[in-house]
Amino acid sequence: MKMKCGAKCFIVTLEKDGVTKHDRVTARTTATARKIIRRTYGNVIEIISVRAET
Repeated sequence: MKMKCGAKCFIVTLEKDGVTKHDRVTARTTATARKIIRRTYGNVIEIISVRAET
């Protein structure tokens, strides 16, 4: 994955097939992090939260 200027690490909590999972994403904003997750898993998941890693 290519790092862009201003990128941060986000922890995305998602639910897929009844299982809750945490995934790390490098993105500039929370909206971009959501887009990356949706491209990876498709629309069959439910994104519960997106938080910046501290």
